[in-house]
Amino acid sequence: MSYIPTPEQALELTKKYNKEPFHIHHAETVGKVLAHLAREYDPGHEDYWNTVGILHDIDFEQWPEQHCIKAQELLREADVDESVIHAVASHGYGLCSDVEPERLMEKYLFAVDEFTGLIGAAALMRPTGLEGMEVKSVMKKFKDKKFAAGCSRDVIAKGAEMLGLAVQELAAKTLEAMQAQT
Repeated sequence: MSYIPTPEQALELTKKYNKEPFHIHHAETVGKVLAHLAREYDPGHEDYWNTVGILHDIDFEQWPEQHCIKAQELLREADVDESVIHAVASHGYGLCSDVEPERLMEKYLFAVDEFTGLIGAAALMRPTGLEGMEVKSVMKKFKDKKFAAGCSRDVIAKGAEMLGLAVQELAAKTLEAMQAQT
């Protein structure tokens, strides 16, 4: 019988395959951002959104060349519900997966995964971190292709488009969600 892990169970499962503190922190950040967004878009389902965010890169550290494919295998072995597996696989749509984001949460996961990395990198450059960061400074970093070059601006833009948002609106929502964690 498959199940939907709690955020705590999702973190334990993620830690089973990820040892790097950066990857674990990223998983927790994306989970918390999604949980914050769920309060607005899907109240009562914050834990579900958080769980998906925590699990989204479960396979990345050990199997980067099989990202989103190996995740499905690992999650099925753990008897995780197919809705979670679909959501996790969908965040790599067009990059390493042919599973398309369908639900609002999946579209947000696709969009904020990269944006949390860019905003996190920008926060590291500031003495106050996320505190006091404004959307205009996020957008300045977004436009600077050399800054956090590993964060795909194309994926962020495509995610914003999926959501029917301007990139600046997505930046504002992601930044607000990240700031709410501190």
